[in-house]
Amino acid sequence: MERILIIEDEPSMQTGLRDNLELEGYTVTIEGDGREGLETLLKDPFDLVILDVMLPSMSGFDVLKRARARGIATPVMMLTARGEEIDKVLGLELGADDYITKPFSLRELLARVKAVLRRGQGSGSSESGPVEIGMLTVDFSGYAARRGEMPVEMTPKECEVLKHLWEHRNQTVSRDQLLTDVWGYDDTLSTRTVDNFILRLRQKVEPDPAHPRYILTIHGAGYKLILSPHTQAGPDP
Repeated sequence: MERILIIEDEPSMQTGLRDNLELEGYTVTIEGDGREGLETLLKDPFDLVILDVMLPSMSGFDVLKRARARGIATPVMMLTARGEEIDKVLGLELGADDYITKPFSLRELLARVKAVLRRGQGSGSSESGPVEIGMLTVDFSGYAARRGEMPVEMTPKECEVLKHLWEHRNQTVSRDQLLTDVWGYDDTLSTRTVDNFILRLRQKVEPDPAHPRYILTIHGAGYKLILSPHTQAGPDP
């Protein structure tokens, strides 16, 4: 039975989310304060976090940023009444897995919850075992990675981006394609989100991230993952 942590300070929203998610068979924990929600997330294991942006004591963005910095890879769905594109971009860049804006329909929320949990379980992986990508050994089915014998923390979304590149290795993948296929958004969302995820992946994959040899930028087109080291003349942001 999946465990869901809801960090939301509005009582009516807390009640509505808890009642409907419990009816679907989930175990639900509620926190109404950002700092307390972060402490609970760091202390107990969860399968999903539904995280409001506007919270007492600490914003949802800060909760997410600190959780990811502490190595928490639990999928996070951002929940907010603010619909500006910049908020969506910021949440995704910080490591959110989905973003839903109030008001929303219950059907939409439950569908997104199921989709995020499905991705977090790695049920769609086409790889039967670990693969070698640059400095990393990655098990997409378990969303796990290591560098040599040392485990490397990766968020589910980082794994999905890398998995998509792996499935299209030696092919150029556009930023818009990644946004559509990995995030499920259309190309109206800023492609800067993709660029920042690529930068984070290079920190983990490349021997020298400033001079990438495996995840290459194809200027004006997108990115290409190659398995044979590629010598690149200069820095590639």
